[in-house]
Amino acid sequence: MWAQWRQHPLALAALVYLSLLTVVALLAPIIAPYRYDAQDSTAILQPPSIRHPLGTDELGRDVFSRLVYGARVSLTVVVQVELLEVLIGVTLGLLAGYFRGRWDSLIMRFTDMMFAFPDILLAILIVAILGPGLHNVFIALALTGWPSMARVVRSQVLALREREFVEAARATGLGHGRILWRHILPGLLPTIIVAVTVDSAGIVLAESALSFLGLGAQPPLPSWGRMIDDARQLMRSHPTLLVYPALMLSFTVMALNFLGDGLRDLWDPRHRKR
Repeated sequence: MWAQWRQHPLALAALVYLSLLTVVALLAPIIAPYRYDAQDSTAILQPPSIRHPLGTDELGRDVFSRLVYGARVSLTVVVQVELLEVLIGVTLGLLAGYFRGRWDSLIMRFTDMMFAFPDILLAILIVAILGPGLHNVFIALALTGWPSMARVVRSQVLALREREFVEAARATGLGHGRILWRHILPGLLPTIIVAVTVDSAGIVLAESALSFLGLGAQPPLPSWGRMIDDARQLMRSHPTLLVYPALMLSFTVMALNFLGDGLRDLWDPRHRKR
C-alpha cells in the first residue's frame, strides 16, 4: 500500500494537508490566539503583524482565529452530512441491489426523482423553509446528497450478489441479513470510502455557498463562505480579507478531490495490474 501511495504524490500531500487541517479544527481553542468573536476597536482592518498574523477584519476580529474556527465549522458539517448520507444511501442501495424486483424499482424511481432537482437549489429551498442555521444546512445537504451514494452502492451490490462467495453463503443457509452484513458490506467499504471522500468536497463547497448567501453559519460564528461574503465590500481596499478564506476553501476542496482519486487508484485492481 505504501508503494502505491508513493506513486501518487498529490494524494499523499492531500492526506497530509487534511490531517493537519483536522488537527487544527479539533484544537481550535488552543491554536487560535483569540476567540472568533473577540473584537478590538483599536485594531480595525490592521495589516498582518506579530499580534495578528493575518491582520484583522472590519470589526477588529483576528482573521487567523476566524479561519481556524471556520475549518472546524466546515469539517463538522462534512462529518455530520456524510454520516447521514452513508446511513441512508448505503441502506437503500443495499436493499435495491440485493433484493431487486419491487424494492429496486421503488427505491431507484424515488432516487431518479431526487436527481431531477439541482442539489444546491433544493438545499436552498429546504433551508429557506426550515430557517437559516448550520443545523438546517446539515439536514438540507444530507437530504439532497444521499441519492448519489445509493446509486453507487446499488451498482456494486448488483455485481457482488452474483459472486461465488455469496452463492456459497446462501448454500450454507445464511439469512439475507447476515449475507448483507458479513459478506457484501465489507466488499463495499473501499467504494464507500472513495465516494465519501470525493463527495466531501462538494459538501464543503455547498456549505460555503449557503453561508455566503446568509443561509448557513450566522454571525458571529465564522465560516469560510461567510468570511468571503463579509469581505466583498472591502475587496478593493483590503483584498487579503477575501483571499485568505478563498484559498482555504480552494485548498480543502482540491485536497479532498486528490485524496479521492488516490484512494480510487489504490483500491482499483485493474490499476494495480497496470
